[in-house]
Amino acid sequence: MSDPSETTEEHLAKLLGRALNSFELPDSVVGRLDSSLAHSTSLHSSHHSSLSGLHRETYRHTFLLADGSHLTLWEMVHNTEHELYVSEDEARLAASRVRASYPLEGASPEEEPEADLEILRSLMSAPAMEIPRVYVPDNSADHARRVLRRAENADRPGEVTARLLRRAFAHEIIQAFGAGCFFETSGFTLYEHAFLLLDGSEVSLWEVEHTATPDGRHMCEVYATENAARDAMELRSRVR
Repeated sequence: MSDPSETTEEHLAKLLGRALNSFELPDSVVGRLDSSLAHSTSLHSSHHSSLSGLHRETYRHTFLLADGSHLTLWEMVHNTEHELYVSEDEARLAASRVRASYPLEGASPEEEPEADLEILRSLMSAPAMEIPRVYVPDNSADHARRVLRRAENADRPGEVTARLLRRAFAHEIIQAFGAGCFFETSGFTLYEHAFLLLDGSEVSLWEVEHTATPDGRHMCEVYATENAARDAMELRSRVR
C-alpha cells in the first residue's frame, strides 16, 4: 500500500489524488499536512468475502509535521475505490455503509453491527466537543464573497451580511456532522465557514452542498444559521 521509496510529499499527493472524497477534508487539515516531514502507513483492519465479492481494507496513515505534532488520516479501500477520513469513527462508519450495500455480506467478528450503531449514535446525538478555532488569514473577505455568490437559494444571507463580511481577515472551513447530515438520498454535505472580523467578532455562513435537484445537478445553498441549513437539508431530502 505504501512504497518505501516514495517521499512523504509524493505519498500525500497520491493519497489525496486517489480518494473519491478528498475534497471533503477540512482545509485546516490539508493545510497542516503541507508541513509533513515523514510518514508511516499500517494496515488497521481488513475484510474479504468470496461470497459477496467485498474486499475492504482500512489503513492508518500517520504524518509527522514540522511543529513536532502528528496527524492521522484513515483510508478505507473497498474493491477499487478509496476514501479518506480524519477519525477512526468516521472510517468505521464508512466501512459499515459499504458492508450494508452487499446483501450477502455478514458482520465480521471485529465489526459487530451494535458497535457501528453505537458510533452512529455518538456522532448524531452526543453534544459536539468544543474545539478551538484555527483561523487562517487567506483573502477571507473574498472567500466570503465567493461563498455568497455561489448560493442559489432565494433566502440566502443578503447585503447586510455581505457588507459585514467585507471586514473578515481570517477564516476556517469545517465540515459539520451530527443529526441531519446522514440522509439515504446521499449527496448532502454541510460546511461551516467561520470568519474572524477586524473587530474580533465572529460570523459564520452555513453552506449546504447537495444533488437533490430534479436533474441530479450539484447545487449550493447558504444560510445564516446552522438550524436553517439543517432544516433545508431535511426539506430537500423529503421532496426529491
